[in-house]
Amino acid sequence: MTRSFDTAAAAVGPLDATAMADAVARQRRLTKPAGSLGQLEAIGNQLCGISGCCPPPLPTPAAVAVFAGDHGVLAEGVTPWPREVTAQMVANFVAGGAAISVLARQSGANLIVVDVGVATDLSALGLDGAPGLRRRRVRAGTGNLAVEPAMTEEEARRALDVGAETATELLEGGARCLVTGEMGIGSTTPAAALIAACTGVSPVQVTGRGTGIDDATLAHKVAVIQQALLLHASALDDGPLALLAAVGGLEIAALVGFIVGGAAARVPVVVDGVIADAALLVAVSLVPEVVGFCIAGHRSAEPGATAVLDHLGLDAVLDLRMRLGEGSGACLALPVIEASARLLGEMATFDSAGVTEKS
Repeated sequence: MTRSFDTAAAAVGPLDATAMADAVARQRRLTKPAGSLGQLEAIGNQLCGISGCCPPPLPTPAAVAVFAGDHGVLAEGVTPWPREVTAQMVANFVAGGAAISVLARQSGANLIVVDVGVATDLSALGLDGAPGLRRRRVRAGTGNLAVEPAMTEEEARRALDVGAETATELLEGGARCLVTGEMGIGSTTPAAALIAACTGVSPVQVTGRGTGIDDATLAHKVAVIQQALLLHASALDDGPLALLAAVGGLEIAALVGFIVGGAAARVPVVVDGVIADAALLVAVSLVPEVVGFCIAGHRSAEPGATAVLDHLGLDAVLDLRMRLGEGSGACLALPVIEASARLLGEMATFDSAGVTEKS
């Protein structure tokens, strides 16, 4: 059986070096001092490498996929929020009342929500047939990673396929830029475990307060992550898929597939906060060339996010001290990314504008 994720992974290639060289040369001819637009120039050059042409096509319209899943590690008391909030927030997304709902509307992005592992029966909330909701649940939440694997490798693969198939659906619907979103109470615990395992940075340094936990709960959360990494130490040696299954999340696995699916189609993937950053780490471990297609929408206030960006050498577009998730920071970055493409395509050159260059 050919799997959607495997097909996408095989299709990922390098950035187009010729288009990027053309972009660098064009940047030098635009009516501005060289380098004066800073990171906007770097993003524009990257967009050329992604699309294979200079100037690049506009990365619009964008589409946001919020993958939702629950986590068995809630049994360890890593957050005071109950798991029912995940399903309640799915209903909020569908109703258009969440932060990402507002920000997607502002940016003109299409928003869908994908149930890949919500423990609560969404039918009980009256969500059957709700527009914008995709029912792709692999299982009803993960296992408790502190005492058992979060999921089997087959379940992880199924979630990878859900993500890759969601990317294909949105791209076939006309999206030219993908935005990562997620929802899952307790998700910062598996994210921190993955980040610590993949970067080698101590759990103490990559674990944050998530939903705003106090000092005692934070210390307990770190201890739970350390316990999980010790329990699943062999998974790190067995490769990224085994690690993802052992300490990851269903929505994290789906994000991995979504990121790889976007890279396979050669469109920019705007990555959100620490949960999506953890997924990006796994995606790059599985398909290294994926990183060139990803733009870090913002630098989350969660410490694990900085560890990931530093590890991968990525510069965030925004730094607003946000830690909401949902795709909110990435969605806010969309106008900046679009501006990078427009500048390359619409600015005059010194020759066309009749402006004298420096001697």
